Amino acid sequence: MDKLNITHHISQQFNAELEEVRTKVLAMGGLVEQQLADALVSLVRGDGQLAEQVVKSDYQVNALEVEIDEECTKILARRQPAATDLRLVMAVIKTIADLERIGDEAERVARMAERLAGQEVKPSLLGEVEHMGEMVRGMLHNALDAFARTDLKEAVDVLHQDRRVDDKYESLTRQLITYMAEDPRVIPVMLNVLWSCRSLERIGDRSRNICEYVIYLVRGKDVRHTSLEQIEAEASRER
Repeated sequence: MDKLNITHHISQQFNAELEEVRTKVLAMGGLVEQQLADALVSLVRGDGQLAEQVVKSDYQVNALEVEIDEECTKILARRQPAATDLRLVMAVIKTIADLERIGDEAERVARMAERLAGQEVKPSLLGEVEHMGEMVRGMLHNALDAFARTDLKEAVDVLHQDRRVDDKYESLTRQLITYMAEDPRVIPVMLNVLWSCRSLERIGDRSRNICEYVIYLVRGKDVRHTSLEQIEAEASRER
């Protein structure tokens, strides 16, 4: 695990500003985690009321994104950070953008849950969707933990988890297409399930992005659009 020292500045105020934005990112992450958890429960249990709460709570995530972004802009303007400090601010800006989009995807899952409330969906299928959702929840939680602790090993582990989520999504997509082909009457219901799975898969992708920002923060290397093997090599090299 790699630790970054962000409390090394002569200005204690600068130290406080950097620590504050990190703390707010994690607070925003906690809100998004809860949003995703509630959206998943509302989908699996057909709880329209909980789904409505998820949709209404999205404004909190959006407000935090704006607040953190403004603070980062002030830091860039006043402090003109360099090296690790600059990478931290840039990683924060990118991370909150992905967290906001994760919140949007959770909201979409909740909207699908509202449409599915009262509809008949095979329990076995809902169980498969729930399993995928729990995999994605784990990815998001671990990505935020990797960000909080600047933990390269955990960041790379999340990238491996993303591959498993993608495999699960492909399997569920084939299953849903089969159901729709066998009985066209279920197409509207199955499409809502499919869109929910698609949103979950995208949340996994956004969680992966956060881990790539962690690697950039620690190593100073942009690993987007590179293979998992190359990312592993970059994360494990000697500093």
